[in-house]
Amino acid sequence: MSILEKSGAANAIALEDKYGAHNYHPLPVVLNRGEGVYVWDTDGKRYYDFLSAYSAVNQGHCHPKIVNALISQAQTLTLTSRAFYNDKLGKYEEFVTKYFGFDKVLPMNTGAEAVETAIKLCRKWAYERKGIAENEAKIIVCENNFHGRTTTIISFSNDEGARKNFGPYTAGFIKIAYDDIAALENVLKTETNIAGFLVEPIQGEAGVYVPAEGYLAKAKALCEAHNVLFIADEVQTGIARTGRLLAVNHENVQPDILILGKALSGGAYPVSAVLANNEIMNVIKPGQHGSTFGGNPIAAAVAIAALEVVEEENLAQNAEALGKLFREKLGDYIKNSTIVSLVRGKGLLNAIIINDTEDSSTAWDICMALSENGLLAKPTHGNIIRFAPPLVMTEEQLLDCVNIITTTLKDFEK
Repeated sequence: MSILEKSGAANAIALEDKYGAHNYHPLPVVLNRGEGVYVWDTDGKRYYDFLSAYSAVNQGHCHPKIVNALISQAQTLTLTSRAFYNDKLGKYEEFVTKYFGFDKVLPMNTGAEAVETAIKLCRKWAYERKGIAENEAKIIVCENNFHGRTTTIISFSNDEGARKNFGPYTAGFIKIAYDDIAALENVLKTETNIAGFLVEPIQGEAGVYVPAEGYLAKAKALCEAHNVLFIADEVQTGIARTGRLLAVNHENVQPDILILGKALSGGAYPVSAVLANNEIMNVIKPGQHGSTFGGNPIAAAVAIAALEVVEEENLAQNAEALGKLFREKLGDYIKNSTIVSLVRGKGLLNAIIINDTEDSSTAWDICMALSENGLLAKPTHGNIIRFAPPLVMTEEQLLDCVNIITTTLKDFEK
């Protein structure tokens, strides 16, 4: 029996198709329960989740500590807006700033909101601290980036699907090649009015592109030399995903502005954050930026619990060890494979490159077969499959997943 023929699934898909905007193209699997590394569909079939809601569920589905923090706070006080103080926000702000080593945090809800916040913060700092003339600040970004889908963010995207017919676009951005120190240095030397460099430590959506060793440290040093803010978008790569608390920690880089989201709540609630030191964050004054839900009591309680889980359960260390094992096992398979040409990644953020064109259906077909075999993953950029399971996975579970993946791939070998 195919996935679409299962009882209940077809109706759920039909409802979304009829009443929801068609802005996603999901695999035809209808989920209704999750626990740890597993999710179940409406017919009770269990799957390994190898996407983790795009790395939002690093702590595993429905982690009891996070869920209990949400329930407890929801039964006490949910929202006051920032028109008043609440007794949870200050505790969270102290906790999160000390956790990541910054003076201040500006709380928001979604990753895209946090990126927009960082852009505004960087520009305001440039005008009020660096002395750039108003409306003249430029921010350097990288080609093939993914920072969200708001109007400003798609203005500097290469993804025509996200850009076309959404203009006019926002000016003030300079695109350079990713993982190209010479390109960054050239712009910093030749362009004026540069305020910041916005970069993903690993380009996740682009296909888990890992830069050369030393790239981030060299980029940070160049930014310091030119009085330019280094802005790290760790919405997907942060919170232990790559084997360190932050991906920039692999090169001992402390960003000037840090952007977090997704796993900041363990997937239980929309929580994002922008962190910076006083010299930068203090340019924001009352009324100049905000959010009705940003910093609400539930978000604060959930984020504290989610970050405590990361530390208490050694999730960064687990991601580091299991990621090496995953790449080793997949690498062994690839040596004799005609369908997979490469595995790459850090920690438990990995991808395999399918030996076919980007416009082929092969990667999609493999993901469909994987789902039939009990593992959920999703293609990106046509011929790349991203693998990012919850970080609470055990070695035994990982090896079981490797077996599912390699067994499935064998059916596609030419």
